[in-house]
Amino acid sequence: MKINILQHDIVWADPAENRKRLEQQLFQQPKADLYVLAEMFSTGFATEPEGIAETDCASLEWMKLMAKKLDAAIAGSVATEEDGRFYNRFYFVEPDGKVTFYNKRHLFTYGGEHKHFRRGNERVVVEFRGVRFLLLVCYDLRFPVWSRNRGDYDAILYVASWPLSRLDAWKALLRARAIENQCYVGCVNRVGNDPKCEYAGGSAIISPYGKTLAEVSDFQEGYASAEIDMDELEAFREKFPVLNDADGFSMENGELF
Repeated sequence: MKINILQHDIVWADPAENRKRLEQQLFQQPKADLYVLAEMFSTGFATEPEGIAETDCASLEWMKLMAKKLDAAIAGSVATEEDGRFYNRFYFVEPDGKVTFYNKRHLFTYGGEHKHFRRGNERVVVEFRGVRFLLLVCYDLRFPVWSRNRGDYDAILYVASWPLSRLDAWKALLRARAIENQCYVGCVNRVGNDPKCEYAGGSAIISPYGKTLAEVSDFQEGYASAEIDMDELEAFREKFPVLNDADGFSMENGELF
């Protein structure tokens, strides 16, 4: 399984222009099974989504088209309005048109995201071409219980708009999640500026040992590619069965007990 992560800038509140730019970048990359974009890739991170969030599913339809043309899955989050409610929705779109989505659970209260968006309560794992992916968005990274590996996934995908001021935390936490869950991590953070923040990227693909397999240089647009080796992952988990010793917990309707 080959993954390409695409670290990119975002034109504020202009979905059509962002899709145009991303389409050009996608077809300039080498062939992969999965292409990963940033959080709210079509608009930028809009904590006040009125008039900005998409209501026409145009970016989702574009993802379906790209997935079909590339014969690969496309993943990334979109600010979505549905029945008058707003969601930070992470779409995973397969080449046959199948769509799986995860609504961001941990809304960024510091930035006011919780005042406008509905949080998700469903943990979502999608299997594609023999690899099971847990879908998570940005601020979810700070909450390890929600992402605890229960033997149900092989890799985590994080899409983000994580600001420059906390870039060191981003990089440290990503490696912690890979190590503690014995999984691959594919993470994409945007670059550039929006009306409130500057972003430096820090996008990478990380091994279950916490080692960087591929990364994009900070502050630059670009892509990186790496292979997920399931045989190697299974051998590591069998040889060093850390997950068997993890603390137990239960969850009901998205709440921990």
